[in-house]
Amino acid sequence: MKLEKSPVLMRDALCSTLVAAAEKDGRIVALDADLVGSSGLKPFFKKFPERAINCGIAEANMIGVASGLSLTGKIPFAHSFGPFASRRVCDQIFISAAYARLNIRVIGSDPGVTAAYNGGTHMPFEDMGVLRSIPNITLIEPSDPVALAAITKQLAGDEHYGVYYIRMLRKDAIAVYGEDEQFEIGKAKVLREGGDIAIFASGIMVAEALQAAEELAARGIQATVVDMFTWKPIDTELICKLAAKVKRFVVAENHNVYGGLGSAIAEVTAVNCPVTVKFAGVKDRFGQVGKQNELQAEYGLTCAEIVKAAEEL
Repeated sequence: MKLEKSPVLMRDALCSTLVAAAEKDGRIVALDADLVGSSGLKPFFKKFPERAINCGIAEANMIGVASGLSLTGKIPFAHSFGPFASRRVCDQIFISAAYARLNIRVIGSDPGVTAAYNGGTHMPFEDMGVLRSIPNITLIEPSDPVALAAITKQLAGDEHYGVYYIRMLRKDAIAVYGEDEQFEIGKAKVLREGGDIAIFASGIMVAEALQAAEELAARGIQATVVDMFTWKPIDTELICKLAAKVKRFVVAENHNVYGGLGSAIAEVTAVNCPVTVKFAGVKDRFGQVGKQNELQAEYGLTCAEIVKAAEEL
C-alpha cells in the first residue's frame, strides 16, 4: 500500500465545508481566537462577516460567546490551537457549554507533534485527556481531509446536538479515504483485517499504523488496523469484538499515553474483555521545538515503534 499526501489541506477542507453549510443554513457561525489565517477560515470570514467573530487572544471568552450564540439557536464553530482550545478553556467548556447542555463545536488544531516549531507551549499531548472527563462531550480526531469534511458536514446539521471537540491537523495529511467514504460518529473504521493483532490509531498515527501493518505482514504477523477517530463515545462493540478475535492490542496515539486513546480502550477491555495492550504514544513528557518527523521519532510516534510493540506482544 502506497500512502500519499492529500492534495487538500486539512484547514481548507474545514473552511470549504463550513462555507457550503453556511450558504444553506444561517445558523452556522465561525469564531476564532486571532488565528483566522492559521485556521484557514479567512474565506468564511470574508463571505459571512456578519457570522464571523474574531474574539482575539481571549479563548475563554470565545467559548462563552459560542455558548451564548448556542442559546440563540446558532451552531457555533470555535477555533484555537489545541492547548488553548482545551486546557485553557476547560472550565468554560465544562460549565458554560456542557453543564448548560448547549450546542457548540470546538476545534483544537495542531495536535501533538504537529505543532512542530511552535514548541512545547503550543504542543498539546493532553488535550483529549483533559476534556475526556467532561460528561457527554464528544471527542473526534479525523485522519484526513475526507474524514474532516464528512464529520464537519454532519456537525453543521441537526443530527448532532451537544459539545464536540475536533482535534484537527491544520495542513498536510496523508490521504486515507476515498471521496465517497461515509463516517458515523462513535463508530470506528476498520481499514485492514488481520487475525493476529489489532492496531488502534487516529489522526497522523493512522498512516503509521497502516505502514506498520504492511511491515508486520512481511514478517508473518497479520494486523487489523482501526481508525478510532471518535475517542468518546468510544466504539465498545468493536473493541470487544476484536478482543475476542486477536487478544492483543497496540494503541498508537499522538498524545500522552495517560488519559488518552490507550487509556480509553484499556478502560473498556479491563471491564468487558481483558486483553494485553501496549502503547505507542507520548510517555508522560512535555513538547519541544522541532521538525514533525524528528519529533515523531523522539516521542516514539512511528511505524517502527508500532512494529516493535506488536512483535513484543
